[in-house]
Amino acid sequence: MTSPPAPVPHAAAAELRRWTLEDVGGLRHLRADLREAVAGTTLDTEDGLDRLTVVATELATNGLRHGRPPTVIRLLLEPGLLILDVADHDPDGEPQVDLSRPVGLGGLGLRLVKTFATDFGWHRTAKTKHIWATFDLVRGQAAPS
Repeated sequence: MTSPPAPVPHAAAAELRRWTLEDVGGLRHLRADLREAVAGTTLDTEDGLDRLTVVATELATNGLRHGRPPTVIRLLLEPGLLILDVADHDPDGEPQVDLSRPVGLGGLGLRLVKTFATDFGWHRTAKTKHIWATFDLVRGQAAPS
């Protein structure tokens, strides 16, 4: 198994939206809100929405399954980037990409994140572990409101 990189987080990003999930029941609301949040951006296409919601769902599910609740999902904005930041309350855990697990046996969450996001990484604080994924926004498109 291998961990994704642990670079410095996106400290200058502005928070657009925040969701707090205690269980998987909140995932439907998260996906619907994400679709609304990116309306009018370059992610407001079938492909862009699919990529964003798959990554958000996978990271949130991993936080709920492998971390400690609550799982906090934030949608952040930097010039040219949307950032999903998913935090759980298990700072001691480390995200793992299991490259040896056969397809069909689960454990594909971080592989999907690597495939669909522009970039991803993780970091910890004293109380939380954060996994983030970025998505490029093309200039000239409106930022989420």
